[in-house]
Amino acid sequence: MKKLFALLSLLFMMVQALFAQGGLVKVIDGQFFRNGAPYYYIGTNFWYGPILGSTGVGGNRERLSQELDALRDMGVNNLRVLVGADAGSENANTVIPYLQPQPGALNDTLLVGLDYFLTELAKRDMVAVLYLTNSWDWSGGYGFYLKNVGQGDSPNADGKGYQAYVNYAAEFVKNDQAQQLFWNYVKTIVSRTNSITGKPYKDDPAIMAWQICNEPRSFSKEGKDRFAAFISKTAETIKQIDSKHLLSTGSEGSMGCEGDMELYERIHSDANIDYLTIHIWPANWQWCTRSTLWDDLPYVYQKAGAYIDTHMRFADKMLKPLVIEEFGYPRDANLFVPGSSTDCRDAFYSYILGRVLTSFQKEQVLAGCNFWGWAGAGRHRHKTWEVGDDYLCDPPHEPQGWYSVFDNDSTTISLIQQGTKELKTTEDE
Repeated sequence: MKKLFALLSLLFMMVQALFAQGGLVKVIDGQFFRNGAPYYYIGTNFWYGPILGSTGVGGNRERLSQELDALRDMGVNNLRVLVGADAGSENANTVIPYLQPQPGALNDTLLVGLDYFLTELAKRDMVAVLYLTNSWDWSGGYGFYLKNVGQGDSPNADGKGYQAYVNYAAEFVKNDQAQQLFWNYVKTIVSRTNSITGKPYKDDPAIMAWQICNEPRSFSKEGKDRFAAFISKTAETIKQIDSKHLLSTGSEGSMGCEGDMELYERIHSDANIDYLTIHIWPANWQWCTRSTLWDDLPYVYQKAGAYIDTHMRFADKMLKPLVIEEFGYPRDANLFVPGSSTDCRDAFYSYILGRVLTSFQKEQVLAGCNFWGWAGAGRHRHKTWEVGDDYLCDPPHEPQGWYSVFDNDSTTISLIQQGTKELKTTEDE
C-alpha cells in the first residue's frame, strides 16, 4: 500500500511539473485557468510584435527582445496581437509590410516573424491573443477581401470618409466569396507549424486564444443575421482545426453590435466562443471631450462602469469570462510627446485596473484587461505613421503617440506594475 501511495504521489508531482512548464489557458466554470490555477491578468495590445520578429522590412528583433523584457518586468504577460496585415486600400494609410499581399499568397518572412515572436513569448512565460483580421482599413481586413472579389478599394474610414467606409464594409458579411477568401486564410494560419520549434500552432501554449477579428461589425442593421452567421461559421472553422485553444470574437461589446445586446448575446452564446470581450474608448465614443479630459472623468467612470456591468451580467448568464481587451485615454492636453504628463489617463487606467482587481478578489467573471497600447522604446517622427518610422501601438492613420504608453511614461508604468503585483500577491496567498 505504501508503494502504491508513493507511486501515486510521484505521478501527481509529475502532473504538477507538467502544468508548471506552461499549459494552455482553459475556461472552467466561467473562469480562466492556467497551469492549474485561476488566471486573471493585466495585459497590453502589441499588434506589431510579429513584424518586429521578422528579418525583413520593419523587422527589429533587438527591439522586440527589449520590449518583451520590459513588459515581463512590469508583470504583463498577456499580449493581444495582429497575426498580420493585408494589402491595404489606395485610399488608406495601412500597416506595411503586408503578410497577405494577395489572397493566399503569404509573406514567408513575416510568417517566420510570427513564429519567432511566439518562440520569444514562450521563453518568458507570456501568452498571446492572435486576431486574424480587422473590420477597419488600417490593416486591410474587410476591405482587402472585398477588393479581391471585385468591390474596389475601400474608402478611407478616417474623418469625413467614415460613413462611406461603413456603407462599403457592410457588404463583407453579405459576400460569400469574400468570406471564403478569409476562411481559406484562417485555415492556413491556424493549421501552421512553427518553423523554429517544429511545434504545431494548435499545440503551442504561447497562444492563449485565437480571435476572429479586431472589432467585428455588421456595419448595418440589415446585416445582423449575416454577421452572426459569419461569426458562427468562422468559429466552427477554427475549432475544427484547433479545439485546444480558446476562441473569442474581438467584439467591442454592444458598441460593435449596432447597440443591440441581443446580437451581442447571440454571437457569444455560440458553443465555440469561449469568452466575451469588450472595448472602452471614452474619447472616441464622445463620453468626454478632448478639451475637458479631467473634468469629464466622473461621467466617464459612470458610463464605463455601466458598460462593464451590463456585459458582466451577460457573461455571468453564459458562464464565460469577460475581458476588457482594449481601453485607452488621451494624454493630458492631447499631447503625443513621450514622457509628457498623463494624469487623466492614469486616473482612467486606475479605474479599469481597479475593476479587474476587485473582480479577481471576488472571483467574478471580469477576468482581465489589455491597455492600448505598448509603444515602449518606439518614438514617432511624423503625425501619422510613414514607412521607416518606429511602430507604436497607434494605428498608422492615427496621431502617433495618442494612446501609446512609452517606456518613459513612469506614472502609467507604475500603475500597471502595482496592479500586476497585487494580482500576483493575491494569487500567492
